[in-house]
Amino acid sequence: MTNYLVVTAMGSDRPGIVSKVARLASDCDCDIVDSRMALFGNEFTLIMMLSGSWAAITKLESALPPLSVEMELLTVMKRTSRHTPQNYVSRIEVDFHGKDQRGTMKRITQFLADRSLDLAAVRSNAEEKDGGEPIQHVYLAINIPEKVDLDKLEQSIRELSGEMSLECHIKRMQS
Repeated sequence: MTNYLVVTAMGSDRPGIVSKVARLASDCDCDIVDSRMALFGNEFTLIMMLSGSWAAITKLESALPPLSVEMELLTVMKRTSRHTPQNYVSRIEVDFHGKDQRGTMKRITQFLADRSLDLAAVRSNAEEKDGGEPIQHVYLAINIPEKVDLDKLEQSIRELSGEMSLECHIKRMQS
């Protein structure tokens, strides 16, 4: 039976971190099922899902803490199961952008939660234009269940965007 483990690692950015974690996974006979890496300021972040036998996952759980100390990483591990995709009729991608303002993510995510919508992906960043004006971009991928009226949802998203004085682009994806 295949077992799964999610590993999150964070620390100061420097070359070789991904290589050492990937080598450890391989040395423990685990496969990397999925992974993401990002930089936030000078901090490196990695999240990966590993699979392997019970013994392989247990070996990795024992071997990661010493590597974390050596690499000065903060790590968290959690056993999980394989992801079971839900049956959604479609997906929309929404891109909000405009003047940076506090509370944007709170309002957008509350809007989605109030409608019990599945947030499949989110990416956001804030930066300054050449003139020093703070701007923000928020990208969302939203899975749409059958019961949702897509036209009404899109209208509600546009209204939310207007209330926040942000531009909004919505793209319907094929299911």
